Amino acid sequence: MSLLGGIRPPIAVLSVLLLSLAGITALSLGSVNHDRLPKAVLTSQQHFAEDGANALRASLDESVTDLNRTAALFNSGDPVSPDAVLDKVGRVYQKWRGTAVIGIESGKLLAARGENLPLTAIDRRKLSEEGGLGPRMIRLENGETRLLSFALLSWEGEPQQLLIASSSLRFPGISLGKFRSIAVLDSTGEIVSSAGIPEPEQVLTDLQRAGVKRANKQLEAFAEVAAEKAKQHPLKAKEPGSGGFPGVSGSLTGERFKGERAAAGYATLAATEPGESTIASSLGLTVLAMVNVAEDPTRTADPLFGLLAAGALIAIGTLTIALLLGVVQRPLLRLFLESRRLTRSDLRRPVTVPRSGEAARIGVSLERLRRQLLGEPPGDGPHDTPTASRPHRLRRLGTRTLLAVCAVLLLAWSAPLALLLNRADDTVVVPQQLVNDQRERTDTLTDRVRRAFNEGHADLTSVATLMGDQTTAAHMTTVLERTLHEHPRYRSLYVLDPDGEILARAGDKPRHPSGEGPGEESVTLLNDSGKEPVIAGYAEVPGRAGAAVVGEFRVDFLNGMLKRPGLGEIRVVDAEHRMIGGNTGYRAFSELPSKRLDSLVTGSNVRVGMNPRPGGVLYRDGDGVQLAAAAPFTGGGVANGLGWTVVSWQPAAGLAIPEYSLQNRTVLAGLLGLTAAAACLGWLHIVVVRPLRELADRAEALADGDRRTVLYPRHHDEVGAITRSLELIRQSLLEQRKQGAAVDDPTVAGRH
Repeated sequence: MSLLGGIRPPIAVLSVLLLSLAGITALSLGSVNHDRLPKAVLTSQQHFAEDGANALRASLDESVTDLNRTAALFNSGDPVSPDAVLDKVGRVYQKWRGTAVIGIESGKLLAARGENLPLTAIDRRKLSEEGGLGPRMIRLENGETRLLSFALLSWEGEPQQLLIASSSLRFPGISLGKFRSIAVLDSTGEIVSSAGIPEPEQVLTDLQRAGVKRANKQLEAFAEVAAEKAKQHPLKAKEPGSGGFPGVSGSLTGERFKGERAAAGYATLAATEPGESTIASSLGLTVLAMVNVAEDPTRTADPLFGLLAAGALIAIGTLTIALLLGVVQRPLLRLFLESRRLTRSDLRRPVTVPRSGEAARIGVSLERLRRQLLGEPPGDGPHDTPTASRPHRLRRLGTRTLLAVCAVLLLAWSAPLALLLNRADDTVVVPQQLVNDQRERTDTLTDRVRRAFNEGHADLTSVATLMGDQTTAAHMTTVLERTLHEHPRYRSLYVLDPDGEILARAGDKPRHPSGEGPGEESVTLLNDSGKEPVIAGYAEVPGRAGAAVVGEFRVDFLNGMLKRPGLGEIRVVDAEHRMIGGNTGYRAFSELPSKRLDSLVTGSNVRVGMNPRPGGVLYRDGDGVQLAAAAPFTGGGVANGLGWTVVSWQPAAGLAIPEYSLQNRTVLAGLLGLTAAAACLGWLHIVVVRPLRELADRAEALADGDRRTVLYPRHHDEVGAITRSLELIRQSLLEQRKQGAAVDDPTVAGRH
C-alpha cells in the first residue's frame, strides 16, 4: 500500500492534528499573559523614546549642516567682518545658545553673541587633523552640557577664522504631557540633559519632594541599565526580521508604588537608514523616557476557558475519528480481504456485507459475483432478492454524508472560536496611558513637521540674504544647486522676480503659477486640487525690488517625516480638513475617512487659552475600538500660518493588550481547526471517497453482467486493491463463459 494514499494516512494525520491542536489550545488560551501593565504600554514607551531620539538627532544634524552651509555661503562672497557674520546668522537662525568667531592663528575672540562659550576647551592645533572640525560635547561650569559645532571662514588674502555655535542637548518640541520625564544619556550612562522632573527645591510640600527624589532615583537606575543595553549592536538587539527603528531601542519596568509602576523606553541616536552614520549618531547619546503608569489589579490569568475548549475538541475529535474508523476504514479493509479471498477461488463462505454506504454496495456486488463464480446467472436470482434494493436505498447515505457529518462536528468546535467567542471590543480595557501616548506622540510629530518647514524657510532666507543685489545669474544658480544638494527637502529652487520671471533655478521644473510674482505668505500651498500638493516657501532677496528665492518642498519629504511606528495611519490636513500628506497611501485633497475624525480635528483647533491644544480620544462603536489624536500647528514660526493639523488613528486590536491577545489566539485556534478539518477530510474525499463511489458503480455493473469494461486502479491503496481483485474476477468470469460456451457447442468441443 502507498504510504501517502489509502484510508489510514488521512485519519491518522487528522488524529495527530486534533490532539496537537487540543494541547495548543489548552496552553495558549489558558496562559495569556494578563500582566497588570500590558505589553502595549511598554512598547508605546519604546516608541516615545524613538521619537525623542529621532527629533534630537535631526535637530543636531540640522544645526551642524546649517552652520557649515552658512560658512560656505559667506566664503563664496566678499570678506565680511565677524560681527556682520554673527548678526546675519542671528537674524536667520535662533537655534543656537551662543555663537562666536575666533582667529585660528591668534586664538583671539573676534566677536560673540549669546551665552559665553568655553573657548579655552578648544584645541586649535587639532583643527587641521581629520575630523578636527567635528562637533564635540563639553560640560559648562553650571553642570549643563553643550554641543559645540565648528565651521571655517576663509577668504583669499584674509586670516582664517573659526565660526563656533553652541547647542543645548534639550529636545526640540517633545510633548511630555503631565507626568513624563525624558533624559539624554552619554555613553557612560550619565544624564547630560533632562526634562519633565522638577528640582526638589521647586516643589512645595514634603510629599512632592519625596516623589521627585524617588523619580530621580528611578531615572538614574533606568539610565544605568539603558546605557548598558545601548552598547549592543543594533542587529543583535532585536528579533530577526523585526525591522523598525534602525538603532538600539527597548523598554524597561521599575518599581511599584501606590498602584503605579514606572515604565521607561530607551533609544540611541541613529541615522535614518541602517548602517549609515551622522554627526549626531556618532556622539554615543541615548534617549530615555520614563512615566508612571497606573496598574490594573483586576487583570488575572484564567486557564479554565483553554481547558474547556481543549476538552471539547478531544471529545468531538474522538467521536469523529471513531465514525471514520467504524464506518469507512474497517468496512473498506474488510472488503479488501473479501475481494482477495474471492480471487483465490475461496467461494465457500458468503461475503460479509457492510451495513451502509458505498462499502455496502460493493459488498452486495461481491456476493453476487461470488454466486456467479459458482455458476449462477448474473441476473437477479432468488438469492439476490433480499439485497436487490439495498444499494439503491443506501446510495443516499454514502461516505460523503459521513464526511459531511464529521465536517459539521469539527465546524461546531472551530466556527465559534473563529467568529464568536472571546470578542474583545465590548470588554477590552484600554489603558489611559495609550490614549495619552497617542496624543503626545502626535503632538511631537506635529511640532517636528512645523519645525521642518520653519527650518526650510530659514534656509531660503539665508540663501536670499547672502545673494544680495550684486549676485549674477550664474552665481545664483551655483548657490541654488549647492543648497539643493545639501538639503533634499526641496524638489526645486529658483529666484522669482515680481513679474513672475525666473532669474535662476536648480532642480525640477518650477510649478509656480505662470506670470505671478512671489506670494505674500512665507510658506504656502500653491494648489488646492490635483494629484500632488505643491508646497512652496518664499524668502525675499534684499536689494532686488521684490524678487524672492522660492523653494518647492518635496511631498516625499513631508510623508517621510510621518512614518512613525505605533501611531497607525497619519495624515496632515489643511484648514479645510483636506489631506495634504500621509504615512500610507492616500488621495491628495480628499476628505478624512470618517466624520468623527473631522470632529476631532475641529475640536483640537478650538483655542483653549492662547493656543489650540492637541486632543486624544478612544472611540467605541460599530467600527471597533480605535485610538485617535489630532494636534494643530502651534509654537510660532512661518509654518504656523498654514493652519495645518496632524491627525493619527489606529485600531486597538493591533495593540498588545491581553484581551486582544486572547481574541487573536482564540481565532487562531478556530482557524487551525478549520484548516485541519478541511485538509484531512478533503484529502480523504479525494483519495478514498471519490474512487470508492466510482468503484461501487463499476462493481454493480460487473455484477449485472458487464464483462467488457476493464477495471483500472487509480491508486495503490485499498480501493485500488479491490479494483484489481474485481478485474481478476471479471477475467475469471470471462474464462468461465468461454468454457461454458465450449461445452454447449459440440463443434468446439470436438476440436478440443
